[in-house]
Amino acid sequence: MKKIYLMALLLVTTIGFSQTQEEKDAKKKLADAEKAALPKPYHEMEDADAKVKELLVQAKAENKNIMIQVGGNWCIWCLRLNDFIQKSDELKGIISANYLFYHLNYSPKNKNEKFFSQYGNPGEKQGYPVFMILDPNGKLLHVQETGSLEDGKGYGLEKVKGFLNAWLAKS
Repeated sequence: MKKIYLMALLLVTTIGFSQTQEEKDAKKKLADAEKAALPKPYHEMEDADAKVKELLVQAKAENKNIMIQVGGNWCIWCLRLNDFIQKSDELKGIISANYLFYHLNYSPKNKNEKFFSQYGNPGEKQGYPVFMILDPNGKLLHVQETGSLEDGKGYGLEKVKGFLNAWLAKS
């Protein structure tokens, strides 16, 4: 009787594992398809340190803060956040009126170590995407993890809007 029970238990466990693996494979295929369809805003080989220096000149002239979204085209949540913002006229309006927005790449091919040597890489601790806000002088004002801005498999409009409005440049 014990042998039958153990064999049944082994069979149920094996079947349960295969279904779980099949579900994992199906989810991965869906995620890969979604990632392939989303725009790729990160420029993998761009020198972030040089780009941010250019943005600082512009930020001073326009009295705007710099909003940096750190992540990469490898990160589905980074791509989802970009897509969410790009599809919202309201969010795009807040950003264009008040910030210089930059997608800073972090990937195995380009870790942008020179930039991160000055500010640290908050994504290593908090995950990606992560926002960094710099004032027009390059001072780091705020780091924002993005998990709190999520809503289901996407982002919440009011959450993102609240975050953006909290860090407008002060005249």
